[in-house]
Amino acid sequence: MTITLHRRQLLLAAPFIWAMSACVPQSKMLAGNWGRYDAKSDRKVDNSQWNAFLGRYVVTGSDGVNRVAYARAAKTNTRMLRPYITSLEKIDPASLNKDEQMAFWINLYNAVTADLILQNPGIKSIRDLGIFTLGPWNKDLVRINNSALSLNDIEHGILRPIWKDVRIHYAVNCASIGCPNLALRAYSGEELEDMLQQAAADFINHPRGFTQKEGKIQASRIFDWYGSDWGDVKSILNHARLYAKGDAAAMLANANGIDSYDYDWKLNAVE
Repeated sequence: MTITLHRRQLLLAAPFIWAMSACVPQSKMLAGNWGRYDAKSDRKVDNSQWNAFLGRYVVTGSDGVNRVAYARAAKTNTRMLRPYITSLEKIDPASLNKDEQMAFWINLYNAVTADLILQNPGIKSIRDLGIFTLGPWNKDLVRINNSALSLNDIEHGILRPIWKDVRIHYAVNCASIGCPNLALRAYSGEELEDMLQQAAADFINHPRGFTQKEGKIQASRIFDWYGSDWGDVKSILNHARLYAKGDAAAMLANANGIDSYDYDWKLNAVE
């Protein structure tokens, strides 16, 4: 009986363990010429369809969290984002300058994620889309330059290793409350720096980024999962202090470490 119970406990715990492991893939360059770009290019990606979706269905709550009216959008058309995603699939990223290219990948990641939720109405968490609680991140969902790519390929095989910019973590959105906000407009090369700075400031100054409980610092688990992108805990805190204001600045001013981490996987849906 003891052995049976032990095995049962392991089986019940296994999906959770696998899911957490799936959340922390290493930053490793994807095979191919994904690092190529055209420094002289002035080409602008047409993000009008994505902007229309964001403007119509994304709302900022009183708690500062951007939520998406997935149910309302799905009633109109569960595949409304497919034409936009298809238009991005026709673009060779190497034809873009480096800023426009980074914006391209961020918008593609976020639009594909939103599209997944639209096509699976009623789910409570993006993790419900995978086997057990793995989520959809390793599934090939788009084709760029005739290569099938997953969300993990985009974030961890292209964005992180090529740009090596920690602010990427504030820009890509995994359709969860704990994730940094889905931006209210599409990223563009022209606005990239300003939008990344704003995304960083918004998250760090929100309780999802950093909060204090009983005198102890609690941070988003993003800083745990991807801590190596910053370097170490000291580097994370120094980074956060660059953006912290008001209460957040006071909280982090003399912080020597991070006591705990948290993350809310509930869907970022309008309630």
